Amino acid sequence: MTGLQSHDRDELKARYPHVFDRPLSSRLAVPVVIACAAGLFLFGLVALEFSPARMLAGLSQLGWFILLMIPPDPGSSLPTYLAAMGETLSIALLGTTLAAVFALPVSLLAARNIVPSNIFRFPVRRFLDSVRGVDTLIWALVWINVVGLGPFAGVLAIAVSDFGSFGKLFSEAFETADRNQVEGIRASGGNALHEIRFGLLPQVLPVIAGQVLYFFESNTRSATIIGIVGAGGIGLQLAEQIRVLEWQKVSFLILMILVAVAAIDWISGKLRFAIIGRRAVV
Repeated sequence: MTGLQSHDRDELKARYPHVFDRPLSSRLAVPVVIACAAGLFLFGLVALEFSPARMLAGLSQLGWFILLMIPPDPGSSLPTYLAAMGETLSIALLGTTLAAVFALPVSLLAARNIVPSNIFRFPVRRFLDSVRGVDTLIWALVWINVVGLGPFAGVLAIAVSDFGSFGKLFSEAFETADRNQVEGIRASGGNALHEIRFGLLPQVLPVIAGQVLYFFESNTRSATIIGIVGAGGIGLQLAEQIRVLEWQKVSFLILMILVAVAAIDWISGKLRFAIIGRRAVV
């Protein structure tokens, strides 16, 4: 048995020498990458002035803030906070919906199996990359200066930011769709629009719906952040209470945000699983 295994090993070694006798550069690639990553990490700690003493001092200060936040108390501002929370949810929902509606037709132009010519597809993809490369908070600051303070700026910020992300994700969903259905429609005499409407869309719509639901959950948090810079919603209330050092109200607002995000996560998760289950049945 040992001789047979040795013979087989020698035969495999002769047949595939690049597997058994790897060059030195190939053997050193992984250790070199790990060493470079460790060196970059240490350089980052030094460049950013990381200090264990400052960390410990910050943790003690954080503990003091937590004590000031207990117990959470909205005071007489509960109706105002509930209205602000509703405004934040509205910003997230409307911004996500607008982004999905406008990104869907543009994503068709960015999909390789729909627009084969790179001459037309390349500028669309780079446009989506440019829009997606700017963070939602930056878009909020831009739109606040364009349309003024308030939730409208927040809706536009989320819509523009998600437009780039949705365009990329939707186009990738179209590219990974099964070609058999498209070819069947083409064989039966359908044109290009029929191929998209009856061959591609039924396949990718459940995927797109799941992505939109996830982004709505994520945008609830984003709407809170952009509210701090003046886009309305619960974030504006949170920034105001932090400014006046009302820590009990701050903790209550944070709890409201956590509960809202958890509820949206649970609901969107149920909807995603329902969509996936329906797709499997179909």
